Amino acid sequence: MPKETAVYTHGHHESVLRSHRWRTAANSAAYLIGELRPGMAVLDVGCGPGTITADLAALVAPGRVTAVDTGPGILAQAADVAAERGLENVEFAVADVHALDFPDDSFDIVHAHQVLQHAGDPVQALREMRRVCRPGGVVAARDSDYAAMAWYPETPGLTEWQEVYRRVARANGGEPDAGRMLVSWARRAGFTDITPTAAAWCFATPETRAWWSGLWADRTTDSVYAELAVRGGHASTGELAAIADTWHHWGAEEDGWFLVPHGEVLCRG
Repeated sequence: MPKETAVYTHGHHESVLRSHRWRTAANSAAYLIGELRPGMAVLDVGCGPGTITADLAALVAPGRVTAVDTGPGILAQAADVAAERGLENVEFAVADVHALDFPDDSFDIVHAHQVLQHAGDPVQALREMRRVCRPGGVVAARDSDYAAMAWYPETPGLTEWQEVYRRVARANGGEPDAGRMLVSWARRAGFTDITPTAAAWCFATPETRAWWSGLWADRTTDSVYAELAVRGGHASTGELAAIADTWHHWGAEEDGWFLVPHGEVLCRG
């Protein structure tokens, strides 16, 4: 079976986890919630620090959630979240979405949030998700679309951030504009019944602007993404520092507004 060839652009720096721990089923998987029932078996692919995982586990209890990611370190953090919430119906495993170590037809729901944009072969990833999903089950995927992100006021430094990020992500083997491609990838993976939707995060209050701009400023200078940007020749440390300053300035704008659009698919058959 194929193995992962892409490099995870974000890494697990604190500024990345600050964003990931904010995610819930309500703000990141609302399109899926109506499909969940008590007693279901769920596979959560690329679970990260496990906040969405924990919500899914609560919604399907006494069913079980199997949460997988590429490394034991982040899985340990997800296990801590489940333990803190008193959830006993979650198990964790290291896995590669391109070659999942589960039998055919193992799960009622297979879910991946912000995973396919980082996969070297997203179509193969969806094929594997389809293989381990039971007949009548649902494969759910949601990914952002960096090219479609929008903000106000117009800020040239953020345009530079967008361009640099997309170059780095593609150099790492990913697809930063994955949201618009989910339907195409699902069709190529063999799905015949696809329900596409879209949703967005919006950061426009003083509190959400400060949070969003701060984590991206830190990510731009201190994370794995920053190292990859410099090492790949996509930006210098000085250019990244200037982009980080732009994030801080935008975050202080009283009229500041930032939109993060997502494509979503519920796939059957």
